Amino acid sequence: MVVRRNVIKGARMAAAAAATATSAAAAGTEAKLALGPYSTPWDPADPKIPGRQTVVPVPDDYFMPGRFAGKTALVTGCARGMGRLASIRLAREGANVVAVDWLKDEGQAVVDGIIKEGGKAVFVEGDISETAVCDAMVQAAVDNFGGLDCALNNAGVMDAIFPGDPIDYAKQKDLVMSRIDEASDAYWDVVMRVNATGTFRSLRAELRQMLKQNRGGSIVNVASVAGLRGFGGTPSYVASKHAVNGLTKNAAIDYAPFGIRVNSVCMATTITPMYERAFDLLKQRAQAGYKDSGIGMLKIDSLLEFSSQKQMGSTAAEQVAVMLFLLSPESSNITGANYATDGGFTTY
Repeated sequence: MVVRRNVIKGARMAAAAAATATSAAAAGTEAKLALGPYSTPWDPADPKIPGRQTVVPVPDDYFMPGRFAGKTALVTGCARGMGRLASIRLAREGANVVAVDWLKDEGQAVVDGIIKEGGKAVFVEGDISETAVCDAMVQAAVDNFGGLDCALNNAGVMDAIFPGDPIDYAKQKDLVMSRIDEASDAYWDVVMRVNATGTFRSLRAELRQMLKQNRGGSIVNVASVAGLRGFGGTPSYVASKHAVNGLTKNAAIDYAPFGIRVNSVCMATTITPMYERAFDLLKQRAQAGYKDSGIGMLKIDSLLEFSSQKQMGSTAAEQVAVMLFLLSPESSNITGANYATDGGFTTY
């Protein structure tokens, strides 16, 4: 009887401890998941539109604890912008992260930061348009974490200037976005190679591993509104992002029977280092006396940019929030979608 009473007492104590731990974890989760209001009023108010509001963006440090616990995620283009933030947030949400970039020092710094926070990550240096690099990044997931569950194919370029090099329009004119009649082979070839061929080769390596594992998975390709409609002066970028959206639909069809979902996200203006660099290039080009018809800039604002008091594009955190939702099991009924994460740009 004494033994039985002790066993029951121990079980009750263990249950109480577990309940306390669960409550504490829940409280911590609730605190981390707390978000602010949907929007805030303009200050000062807009006299032309009474009640005008600015949507409040998701915080840069927002994450959902445990959502990717036990899963391994691969992120290409991890060194800057959306890829950097996605890698960090995936690790904070419990994922083992394989981070890939051709910017060695910046990419390694992202991984070092994840590890310092207590997360698990490895870095793979390389150009995703090379088959050997794509095979190596997937093998790194297998060797370090036992497999691959999801992948964010984020790496991409807008021009043919290496992202690690300083920009100088006068010396790099043949590498910068331009109309078809003015475009060089170098501009066309590099952008298509990285964005279209790189996405294809990334998908091929990832899908081969997921098929081998026979446990499904989720892949998100980063496209653009330039893959949903036309944009003036950027023929290679527009063509390559249409290719990314086409590859997404093709893969969704072929791999649905194997439990593998494939989607893409298509953002408009998003404030990242790549956007800021492109803006600087266009500014230098204008200062050099370049002129065109101007028709390509007839429409530049999304609905939310127009509504924002600062007239700002989206943030990396806003884009990453949708990417991670699509990567997670929460989006179990979504595949083959080219999500317009564009603040309403393509709506109006």
